[in-house]
Amino acid sequence: MATLAMVWVLSLLAVAAVASAELETEDHQSSYVVHVAAEHAPPPSSRPHLLTSAYTSFLRDNLPEHIQRPEPMLLHTYAHAATGFAARLTGSQAAHLASLPSVLAVTPDAVYQLYTTLTPSFLGLYGSGDGGLLPVSGAASGVVIGVVDSGVYPDGRASFAADPSLPPPPARFRGGCVSAPSFDASVYCNNKLVGAKFFSAGYEATYGPLDASARSPLDTGGHGTHTASTAAGSAVADASLFDYARGTAVGIAPGARIAAYKVCWEKGCALSDILAGFDEAISDNVDVISASLGAVGQEPELHEDLVAIGAFSAVRRGIVVSAAAGNDGPGEYTVKNGAPWFITVGASTINRRFEASVVLGNGDAVTGASLYVGQQTGQVTLPLVYSKDAGSESCEDGMLNPNIVSGRIVLCDAGRNHGSQAKAVRLAGGAGVILTSLQEYGEQTLPTAHVIPTVTVTFAGGVKIWNYIKAQRSPVATIVLHGTIIGWTPPSPRMASFSNRGPYPHAPEILKPDLTAPGVDILAAWTSPVQFNIISGTSMACPHVSGVAAMLRQARPGWSPAAIRSAMMTTAYNLDSSGGIIGDMATGQASTPFVRGAGHVNPNRALNPGLVYDADADDYISFLCALGYTSRQIAIFTRDGTVTDCSRRTGSVGDLNYPAFSVVFGSDFKAVTQRRAVRNVGSDVVSVYTASVTSPAGVRVTVSPGTLVFTSLWRTLEYEVTFTPEGGAIVPRYTFGSIVWSDGQHQVTSPIAITWPVSQPVAAV
Repeated sequence: MATLAMVWVLSLLAVAAVASAELETEDHQSSYVVHVAAEHAPPPSSRPHLLTSAYTSFLRDNLPEHIQRPEPMLLHTYAHAATGFAARLTGSQAAHLASLPSVLAVTPDAVYQLYTTLTPSFLGLYGSGDGGLLPVSGAASGVVIGVVDSGVYPDGRASFAADPSLPPPPARFRGGCVSAPSFDASVYCNNKLVGAKFFSAGYEATYGPLDASARSPLDTGGHGTHTASTAAGSAVADASLFDYARGTAVGIAPGARIAAYKVCWEKGCALSDILAGFDEAISDNVDVISASLGAVGQEPELHEDLVAIGAFSAVRRGIVVSAAAGNDGPGEYTVKNGAPWFITVGASTINRRFEASVVLGNGDAVTGASLYVGQQTGQVTLPLVYSKDAGSESCEDGMLNPNIVSGRIVLCDAGRNHGSQAKAVRLAGGAGVILTSLQEYGEQTLPTAHVIPTVTVTFAGGVKIWNYIKAQRSPVATIVLHGTIIGWTPPSPRMASFSNRGPYPHAPEILKPDLTAPGVDILAAWTSPVQFNIISGTSMACPHVSGVAAMLRQARPGWSPAAIRSAMMTTAYNLDSSGGIIGDMATGQASTPFVRGAGHVNPNRALNPGLVYDADADDYISFLCALGYTSRQIAIFTRDGTVTDCSRRTGSVGDLNYPAFSVVFGSDFKAVTQRRAVRNVGSDVVSVYTASVTSPAGVRVTVSPGTLVFTSLWRTLEYEVTFTPEGGAIVPRYTFGSIVWSDGQHQVTSPIAITWPVSQPVAAV
């Protein structure tokens, strides 16, 4: 069985870059995995030799005589992790099988090295040679990442074990670990986990005293453990969640040290506790703060936002602060943690999915996703019922009629808590669950682990299944699991539907989010009873950027937090694996900079950006002045007793030295000018950069000067950009473009986002 399981994993994790057209022209045999629809497959109780016989007959009966040679050779059969077989086939044979209604998919086999989170290799951190960010930074072994979250669960978790290959923690770090009844610092803390503290006073003031055993840095929910190990966890071989995503799990900056600051508890995170966590992290002299938390609903104004205030103080001390953009998408103006001193991170997919299908009684199949953790039951056809007909549209706990649900697969209407929906079906005696995604999620399906066969489908997929149920007197269905699939179909990355989007409500002249990183179906360390878990969210994307920032901090110690952010933004990429603009799963169309920011983080290119847009606390104070903040409000940020005289600061909000341009046209359609300064950080002291512009629709963009000549005396140069509305037809509410500065070696790219008035004249002057 161990051998079969190994082949199953290797077979499913095939390279999807082999085009289907290529399958039709190959005459030689290659290895393929054939996923067979359940109604055409042997029963799951069949013994291996019976499955071999059945699938041998399947091949013989379904291949036309003219392509039966060379004869296919069966390699393995699958009845538990998937339904089907692996075989040596010619390209013509594989293409013919793929065209059959009885076959769900034919996937080319391949052999490669898999990282479980998959994101280090997806980000290009391995195989980049000696000049890549990982080797140049020494994996950030001299950097401490402060994770402000729900604590850490180090007990038996190799992600946080002592690493004899690491040098001693950096001497400048002043933090440490606190012991508690449930957290023995002398046992859990080491040269990897160098800090662990907790803050609960604000939470206890609201919800009452915590049990004495709970008052510790120990993570009981899993979120903080997951984010910490994603940012800087040590390599752990053979990691998985019940065989899903099996491989070696490793953090983005595996040499970095982790200091955990527990500020979140069972019911949430008190702002006062969060600020205390920031305060302690700053005092401990961490290098990076990773904050996968934020406001629920409308974000407060900056001067009332304790997280933004704490982050301002951290950045002022030279600490990079990476924060999650939030999970309330896909609506506009939803982005959280948008203050310009944050690195605000959206979430996107990687080239891995956990695929499953619902095969209806009429032979139609609806593809979705599943992390079902029990035994494979994909060859059993069961009655199918709609949740509303069983007493509850969205499968509410205790509302389903067991007489209708028992022994059946239940189609549940869209809900935000898929875990509780599946639990409700199980408690009512259901044999399987089909969870419908929210309509606004478009193509997004987010699987969660369940104890009965469960598939999450898109809203459109749910409608298709609903229509089938209503058209049949006795509807039936089968749930078929395909396991872990790696490949470039569909293209990746794609922006997650839940990822919050701009414009930034408090300052739409600042483009937010800043960039995107992997945040969908990420495997990382977890609390008991499982050692690893697969979850999604901008919370998962944030620590990816925290890890990249940690490596840049070590590789480029002279760079400020703003310069580090600039390097990541101006070198980000915007094309997916198929060569198209990174897609938006909510719409099925190309994403915009208000969704993906400057693009997807590209760690190795960020090491050598050429130019950087720098900013310091004084620049951010001018930004607050431009927003109309009073000297008293600004004093909340400065904390030094000085009175800020905003009358002496004449710049606009859009003049903040940011690596992106966001322009809001007024109803008068006057031209807008924004000013920037760039510093040459390339290896060549003398460099000549020339600007090229892709103008947004309806706008003339003028860059002055259009050429920048850097020398040893002129390392930093200024320029300005004027955006002029042009007369013509009405344009969309938002239009987009870019400015690229190039010296022939570097491409320093800044996105442009234009927000037009709601009511536009036919001709804008």
